[in-house]
Amino acid sequence: MKIKSLGFLTAATVLLSAGSANAGLLIDFYAGGTYGVGGQTLIIDSDDHESTSAQSYGAVFGMNLPLIRIEGEYNYTNSDDMHLNLAMVNAYLKLPTPVITPYIGAGAGTTFSSQYHLTHHTNIDIEDTIAYQGMLGVTFNLPLMPISIDVEGRVLYANDIFEHLNKDYDVLHYEGRIKLRYDF
Repeated sequence: MKIKSLGFLTAATVLLSAGSANAGLLIDFYAGGTYGVGGQTLIIDSDDHESTSAQSYGAVFGMNLPLIRIEGEYNYTNSDDMHLNLAMVNAYLKLPTPVITPYIGAGAGTTFSSQYHLTHHTNIDIEDTIAYQGMLGVTFNLPLMPISIDVEGRVLYANDIFEHLNKDYDVLHYEGRIKLRYDF
């Protein structure tokens, strides 16, 4: 009986003290996926607004340092009348705590292969243009697992995405999103 108890206690101690394989390193690499729900506003010549609901799907790959996190991100944003593909580079400043880590971030990138759908079944190709975003959120680090969950609010802005009838169109996308990351 004592041997079984000692074996169980030893196994439990090893499992509870085990972290990720690279826990002693200062850099952790990760990959993950995102899903977001929110809204999208089309700004026409800086004054007219057309808002619709929108959602986004994405993938991320990055590195996690003690105070900052840097990642590359792909997003597909879908609303009733617009489909955006986005490639972004993000930087986050975080307050490292054991379980919950608050952060603030900013990103820059580009739109590509995107379209706007007019109401009379005409598609307008969106120009490849620079996009900017800001993020605010918290990370939940799951104990004993190399998985992190980010819950964040995000605002994205792209200027002059296309011109139609001598009017310039900008897009403002805002959402709440969840990101699931696996640390290597």
